[in-house]
Order: sequence, then C-alpha cells, then structure tokens
Amino acid sequence: MQHYRRYDRQEKKETNQMVFGIRAVIEAIDSGKEIESLFVQRGLGGALFLELKQVLTQHGISFQQVPIEKLNRITRKNHQGVIAVISPITYQRVEDIIPLIYEKGEVPLLLILDGITDVRNLGAIARSAECAGVHAVIVPKKGAAEINPDAIKTSAGALFKINVCREDSLSKTAKFLQESGIQLVACTEKTDSDLYLPDYTVPTAFILGSEEHGIADDLIRIADHLAKIPMAGEIASLNVSVSAGVALYEAVRQRLKVNG
Repeated sequence: MQHYRRYDRQEKKETNQMVFGIRAVIEAIDSGKEIESLFVQRGLGGALFLELKQVLTQHGISFQQVPIEKLNRITRKNHQGVIAVISPITYQRVEDIIPLIYEKGEVPLLLILDGITDVRNLGAIARSAECAGVHAVIVPKKGAAEINPDAIKTSAGALFKINVCREDSLSKTAKFLQESGIQLVACTEKTDSDLYLPDYTVPTAFILGSEEHGIADDLIRIADHLAKIPMAGEIASLNVSVSAGVALYEAVRQRLKVNG
C-alpha cells in the first residue's frame, strides 16, 4: 500500500534541543522552530516576558508555569525563567495532507490519538502506523505524549517518516475529516459492535483513547462507527498500541483483498 510521506526527508538526530532565555526562545519561535514543551517560571513578569507572551499567543503555543526549582533541575545555565524544548520533528497540517492524498489517488488511512500520554505507547503506535501505510497520526496540542528520544527510539525511527499533525481541537479536526469524506471509527469497549464489521476500504480514520480514560465523549458522539476488538480471555483490554495494530491491519487486510 502506497502512502503519503512527510515533506522533510532530511536525516534528523534523536535528540530534543533545549533553548534557554526569553529572547532566545522568542527568536526560536520566530524562526519557525517547533516547540514541543515550554516551561515558564511561576510569577515571571517584565516587558520582555510580555513580548514572549504575545509571540506565544500569535503562534498558539501553550506553556507550563513551574517553580524555579524545576527549571534549575533542567539546567544550571542562565535560563531567565524560560526553557523551551524544540521538537525533533516538524508537525504537519492535516488540511494540507488530505487533499494531497486524494490527488495521488490513494485512500486515506489516519489515526487520531486522544489522550495518549505514554511516550512508549506513542512510539509503538507510530511504528505500527508507518508499517501499515497510515498517512498521518493526529494528536492534540494539550494532553499528548511528547515526541522525545524515548518516543523516537520506541518507534524505530517511524516518527521521522510518518506525518504527525498536532491540532488545537480533535473534535474540530474529526469533523473536518468527515467533511472530507473520511469515516471515523472509534475503537472503544463502549459498544457491542465488532471491529471487523465496518468497511475499511473507504477513507478511514481510527480514533484511539488512553487506557485510563478512553475516547472523549465528544469524539464518541460524532464517530460514524463504534468498534470493539473481541476478547476471549479473562483480561478485558489490550494495550492501546496493540489495539492500534489490530485495527490498522484489519484495514490493511480488507484493502489488500480488494486490490489483490
């Protein structure tokens, strides 16, 4: 199965670069660097910090307010109360990717990850997704695992090869996908409908939630199908990365059968 690759194919190292100091962080953002996480000293003020806040608002970047002790544990350098972690990947826009998939004559296959906060689960899901020909993995800006060296390592480098989209609102993104002709399949235990019933030869986006909280209610409500992986054993659930692999390869099986 062919699939759409990310735009940037340059080799990347498995590291997250840190930037210290208010002016350095502002310059990093203005130069187009992807901010994976941003830590700001609690109670920080001043004109330069106000300038930083304006830049953050302009670019839609959130930050965590933390005690200075946490910043000092991260680095002993003169951080001025601000430390930014630069993402090792470049995030893509789902609005750009979907038209290109259709233009190539391919059938979209996507993953929406709601509340997956464990970096190793994220990495394992990305590895399965890349192998299955997924066009993009969609995560929220808040409440998602960082893409850091552990995630990259667990993904066996797949996070450098697959498109990752980081969105403000998963529900708005899900509605956009529906408007683009893509069915939403929520993998959840809150249904009696079998995973193997829907037709995955049509454009499809699987939604997976965290093992603790599952998929958010707003995504459950708008999903076209609710799908449950049948269980025969005494343990009633699978690890989310395993669930992702099961769902994706049912789609692969159906598509190979039709195309074969």
